[in-house]
Amino acid sequence: MTTQADKPSRAERSFPRPQFTDAEAGALDFPSSTSRAFSYYQPQKLRATMYEDVTFDVQPDPERHLLQGWIYGFADGSSGYPQDWTALKSSDWHRFLDPNEEWEQTIYRNNANVVRQVQQNLANAHKAQAYQQWTRSWSTFVERHVGAWMHAEHGLGMHVFIAAQRSAPTNMINNAMAVNGAHKLRFAQDLALYNLDIEEHLDGFDGSAHREVWQSDPAWQGVRENAERLTAITDWAEALFATNLVFEPLVGELFRSQLVLQIAARNGDYVTPTIIGAGENDYDRDLRYSRALFALLLDDDTHGADNKAVLQQWLERWTPVSLDAARRLQPLWSQPAEKPARFEDGLDRAKERFARLAEDLGLHTPADRTSERSAK
Repeated sequence: MTTQADKPSRAERSFPRPQFTDAEAGALDFPSSTSRAFSYYQPQKLRATMYEDVTFDVQPDPERHLLQGWIYGFADGSSGYPQDWTALKSSDWHRFLDPNEEWEQTIYRNNANVVRQVQQNLANAHKAQAYQQWTRSWSTFVERHVGAWMHAEHGLGMHVFIAAQRSAPTNMINNAMAVNGAHKLRFAQDLALYNLDIEEHLDGFDGSAHREVWQSDPAWQGVRENAERLTAITDWAEALFATNLVFEPLVGELFRSQLVLQIAARNGDYVTPTIIGAGENDYDRDLRYSRALFALLLDDDTHGADNKAVLQQWLERWTPVSLDAARRLQPLWSQPAEKPARFEDGLDRAKERFARLAEDLGLHTPADRTSERSAK
């Protein structure tokens, strides 16, 4: 029998003890060593906001901290986020801060609130059998024209904002444009799901009619052409300007606010305005950051005058396109049974809104003229 005393003893192990030399990271004390706030940027107010903490300098820039230059490039020799991807110039692109303070959390929170509101409204509509109270002319209007608007929203979201947001030179601008794209895509989805919901609960409703309308109805071909031409713009700032400062006030708000929201209730529909109203609220937020960005560029001490000339040129290029699209929508005003709104009044209000937006930026709206094709 082997006892404990008979077992061979193990040699005692030893490990080298760490020697601190004060050369390791974090050894030195700096003025902000005990601070819980970032000090590499100047907050807009006394205290930095969460938005500033999570967006400032997230995207590297050789002009701010990236001393070794861009670490990646493209086949044509350009690298990083070239500032010549737009004709506009800025003394400091990093001066722009989104007045909406959009970042990851706001996307989920705001869109979740909208989806929750829409779902509750649809549940109430089912309980009250609201769709069954619609006139046949209004049901046709919703299936054809309210449904058709989803294509404009989806096209702008996917092929204008999602495509252009990568090209802006700072994370703050990219964030705002990416959220703009998310708004558009969610609104298009809301309209698509709404269309399917009506088809399920209302006999005779054609949930696929909107595709033929978007592709071939003469009243919609101006809007379709306008949207498709916007997707072909290569200058990210021009795409943003032409969409949010020209197309939206002249065409988007004309259809959403001056038509659908004005006449839906008169035709016994209290559901559609909640869907369209959510899209209008999205645009209010998107317009806020767009105006702030272009106002900043126009006030630039070095490049303001040149930027104004470029924006004026863009305004003159895109205003006739959107006015033509707006005027070709006129037949839609005569289709519902109840027509409390006149097309001319709605267009005048849209043009007044558009003129105020341009005037606030110090720009001049071109003369109201339509293309020869529209005149025909």
